[in-house]
Amino acid sequence: MPSNVAPAPGTGTSSAAGAEAVVPAEAVTPLIRGIAVLRRLTDADGVSSLSGLERSTGLARSTVDRITATLARRGYVRLDGRDAVLAPRLMELGNAYLAALRLPRLLDAHADALADELDESVSLAVGDQDGIRFIHQATRRRAMSLSFRIGDLLPAERTAPGPLFATEWGDREWARWHERRAADPEDRGFPAVPARSRPIEYGEDDRNDEKDRIGAHRTNRANRTNGKDLTVAQDLTVGKDPTVGKDLTVWRSLAADRPEEEPGAGRSARRLPTLGDDFEQRTAEAREAGWALDDQLIEPGLVALSMPVREAGRIACVVSVVSHTSRHTAADLRDTLLPRLREAVAAMERELREAQHAESATPTPRATAAPSGLAVWTGASKQELGREFIESLARGLTVITAFGEGRAELNLTEVAQATGLARATARRALITLEHLGYVTAHDRVFRLTPRVLGLGFPPLSRTSLAEIAAPHLTELSQRLHDSVSLAVLTGDEIQYTGRVSTSRVMSVHITIGTRLPAYPTALGRVMLADLPEPPLTELLPLTPRTITDPARLTAVLDRVREEGYALVDEELEVGLRSVAVPVRERGGRVVAAVNVAMHSSRRTPEECVAEVLPELRAAVGRIEEDLWVAGRFRRVPRT
Repeated sequence: MPSNVAPAPGTGTSSAAGAEAVVPAEAVTPLIRGIAVLRRLTDADGVSSLSGLERSTGLARSTVDRITATLARRGYVRLDGRDAVLAPRLMELGNAYLAALRLPRLLDAHADALADELDESVSLAVGDQDGIRFIHQATRRRAMSLSFRIGDLLPAERTAPGPLFATEWGDREWARWHERRAADPEDRGFPAVPARSRPIEYGEDDRNDEKDRIGAHRTNRANRTNGKDLTVAQDLTVGKDPTVGKDLTVWRSLAADRPEEEPGAGRSARRLPTLGDDFEQRTAEAREAGWALDDQLIEPGLVALSMPVREAGRIACVVSVVSHTSRHTAADLRDTLLPRLREAVAAMERELREAQHAESATPTPRATAAPSGLAVWTGASKQELGREFIESLARGLTVITAFGEGRAELNLTEVAQATGLARATARRALITLEHLGYVTAHDRVFRLTPRVLGLGFPPLSRTSLAEIAAPHLTELSQRLHDSVSLAVLTGDEIQYTGRVSTSRVMSVHITIGTRLPAYPTALGRVMLADLPEPPLTELLPLTPRTITDPARLTAVLDRVREEGYALVDEELEVGLRSVAVPVRERGGRVVAAVNVAMHSSRRTPEECVAEVLPELRAAVGRIEEDLWVAGRFRRVPRT
């Protein structure tokens, strides 16, 4: 691809979504290339070999190496041998958009409560050009459960929210939708959904019916409105889709100048429209009804009911209840759940009105982010990595983090102040991000777009605490040459969820999933110390040194709470010594613990405190930093 040309910012993730757009002269080429690498990693579900990135982006290997080195320095990717892996800190880009949007903070609790009440998955989505993008998922855990993630992009025509957003489209948006459908007939630019089904085939028995339908279509052409080729009820017929084995409503609308076709001799089948071709009709129905259904448009078995949540008369987002045909048909979903969904939407809209009233009643100065210290950090990075560090890429991505809660709209001066960049540098970064579709500009004010969520958020939004901790545990074990574990508290037991062992002749051998009593372990004590009433029953003597007196153990837990760590010396097993510290979520609650375990001959208790504890605390600090970023707008699974 020529250096002055880049893919136009369409909705899909492939460059086939539209014509190529000329890159502005002031755009930052390294930023364009760095974002291309992040998008390819996102499409690859978060991990790709460096040679794979070279092939998928068309960039030189040396360029890929420099980009990934810069992203690794930023903490956005992790280099694991020959692979690049997306890291949780990258989610701070998507968090900036979600914080600026306000909707997750105000509406997530409503969606979660609705999901709990109905025992069905509930999602919130916003429009993203001619697609829809999820901003919240409250998913039920079942054998057959929803696999969509926050940040996933879906084609509007194959969803329930899509027709609702399309009710606000103008000619430009409809033209873009038609162009994308023509350029990407299989929806390959939407990795989160299966490719669009091939056109439906039908044979000899259906031909006479089709002739009748053509005549009916010509009779009803007068029903078209606003210059749109909208079908009427007679145009909707039911055909059998042999590829999925289910009844499927298909659109039979024909071009006005299409000649009547006779079934040709020897023709065994003829192509009919594909999924999504009835989108304009569905949009018209959604405009009239105020809700929309997805009857297995994504894949067989998936049904959804959606309603818009409005703010100041415009659609702010769409809430959907998603189920499976084994639980509800689409019609049953509508008849059973629509009244409750209306109530939930009314509560959400009331929440938005009250928030808007509160903001208007107590106006506050526009919040400005504290200077990011970017200049100091980039200087140190440049000194450490030399020419491998791409300063303009790091600066450009930092511009995205200038936005956030209370900073949904920023002008150039405010972006420069928030990032510590020169106005000229910030301006070039904004020009580049606008060209790529990550910001919009109006009256010299910039806003982030939902497309920012496409930079790593989907694969990272399902990351568990054990996955977040894994690279940090490995690094700590390699540094200390001892076994390192992550565990969570389940009742009065600990359960190991992460583990890195050493290869010593004398080492601690415990597997993931192992459960042990909490009271005689360092891992258990740092978690028990965070509970208001820790369970201290059945304190059995496992070794001669095990504390079994409840009063004495309570005093030990008080000291652990005060000192922030626990050291257990041969209370679980003779010869086993362990030191542990808690892992805390954003609110300060202990959700897990990390320990370093060794044979008592390796280090004295004093050496554990002096040598091991500082390294352990530093590693847990890095785990918590990643956890806090990953958990800002989602619940991070502990296991």
